[in-house]
Amino acid sequence: MFFVLSKIVWFVVSPVNLAILLALAAAVLAFSRYARMARWLGLVALAGLAIMAFSPLPRLIMWPLENRFPQQDATKGPVAGVILLGGAIGVARGDVVMTSAGARMTKTVELARLHPQARIVFAGGAANLISPVTKTEADGARLMFEGLGLAPERLIFEDKSRNTRENALFTKALVDPKPGERWLLVTSAWHMPRAMGVFRKAGFAVEAFPVDYLTEEKLADFVRVSGRAPRGLGIADDGFKEWAGLLAYWLVGYTDVLFPGP
Repeated sequence: MFFVLSKIVWFVVSPVNLAILLALAAAVLAFSRYARMARWLGLVALAGLAIMAFSPLPRLIMWPLENRFPQQDATKGPVAGVILLGGAIGVARGDVVMTSAGARMTKTVELARLHPQARIVFAGGAANLISPVTKTEADGARLMFEGLGLAPERLIFEDKSRNTRENALFTKALVDPKPGERWLLVTSAWHMPRAMGVFRKAGFAVEAFPVDYLTEEKLADFVRVSGRAPRGLGIADDGFKEWAGLLAYWLVGYTDVLFPGP
């Protein structure tokens, strides 16, 4: 139930979607006796979209998320396993396709080669709410990892999870981690606080290895204007969604604290 509700609610309250819905409402009302209200709605929608598309606001929203867990020295070991969370890969026309979070995949391959004894676990099924599932994210990960020469016996695929909480629960059941083992968790830096929170709640001790950064450490990143509207809107949507996810997971008890940290 939580999975279905989260998809429906976020579709409506996502700031980007909400601004577009307001603009559509303004277009409809413009041809009615509420034309004055329509002008204000349209102005609010346009201003919201412009701020999210071109201003530093999306990066400011992302910055505390990405700074919460620092990246470790990749050469430090030994490592029992590397867990990669889905959200970066899929299959289309029988071939691998990657999202803008593709750094999750490439960094995992790098870690696999740095730690040849480590097991590599991909956690991710299909998060589709309406469309039928023919190929899961795990199918795409299998194609990529084996195509890049990783030994099949090292690879473990968890292909049933639909969200971060299920990633943690299903992966723990699948790999049965032993006390004293060292497991690295790989996901986008902005997603790492929530991911660490649910893995801790599940009783699976992992070490954060954030990747796929969207912000810089320099102050200049927060004063410059974005030159690509789709990029700004995408960062804004991911950022607002992650803060909303942190709140929702804490309220329903999937994490013990609102903003998990080191």
